Amino acid sequence: MTLEAAGVSDAEESAYRILVTMGRASAHDFAVRAGLDTTDAEQILTALTAKGLASHTDAVPRLYRATPPDVALMPRLKQQADALDHARATATGLLEIYRDTMRRSDADQLIEVITGADALRQHLRRIQADTRDEMLWFCKAQYVAMPSGSNSEEFDALARGVRYRVLYEKAFFDDEGAVDNVIEGVRAGEVARAVPHLPLRLAVSDRAIAICPLVPGGPYGSPEEPTTALVRDSSLLAALVALFERYWDDAVPLHVDDSGTVSGTDGVVGADPLSATDRRLLSLLVAGVADKAIASQMGLSRRTVQRHIQQLMTIADAATRMQLAWQAARRGWV
Repeated sequence: MTLEAAGVSDAEESAYRILVTMGRASAHDFAVRAGLDTTDAEQILTALTAKGLASHTDAVPRLYRATPPDVALMPRLKQQADALDHARATATGLLEIYRDTMRRSDADQLIEVITGADALRQHLRRIQADTRDEMLWFCKAQYVAMPSGSNSEEFDALARGVRYRVLYEKAFFDDEGAVDNVIEGVRAGEVARAVPHLPLRLAVSDRAIAICPLVPGGPYGSPEEPTTALVRDSSLLAALVALFERYWDDAVPLHVDDSGTVSGTDGVVGADPLSATDRRLLSLLVAGVADKAIASQMGLSRRTVQRHIQQLMTIADAATRMQLAWQAARRGWV
């Protein structure tokens, strides 16, 4: 029997199935079809009626009719499904509380040691498959567990809306096929930047779990076994995320043009990306001067001033003017 999820017993389901096939029946007729005595038949029909699975006439003898399944069963099943979803959400919340409690008392819940390239590769694939919002990644030269171009999980995640922010060190682009693989990733939606050097390999999923080396293994699949840490929500994880963001701020965005040429792979910002006009405009902007006043002082149109500001925001990778001012101060532009 299959209707237990709707709160229907096996005996009730069997009786309901019979009544559905009979259309309308007296207790006596039902008893004959079901192989029951009349008293038992009346009891089971009364139970069906109480659960809304059947109805009866007021005439004597009563005639019973099955309630249509969509009316009798679907609301019950939806109610059970809603209750199951609520129970699942409650269980998930309790699991998070349990894990948080265990992490505070058991270091093994905070850091899991992964030994070997195969195990590392499996964990990297699994956390990407489980990522919902964002992956952060430090890509150093010379692979240890996952050769460049073999990370198909990234493309699956990008396709379902996960954001990838990936930092490459300059030497990474010397690896065979690395440039083509980066081009493919950027065109798929990866946001990529480059720096001259990265301090370690790192992957962070949803700012909730990270993988980073404890003891480096050999490059290019060397038999030397890498030893890696799986770090869960903790102060250490927060420090790794902060390290990523610090390098990200100083990195050079990678751009792929229509011809497939990548710029910015050396990870070095040009010596002076700003013109004299840009610097003067930026100093006025940081000082709080309004666009109209800047245009007047510099002999430019207001639209030209706004265009210059937008270009400066692009160079600084700033989303707002406040971020532009902060970047200008940090980079020594003003």
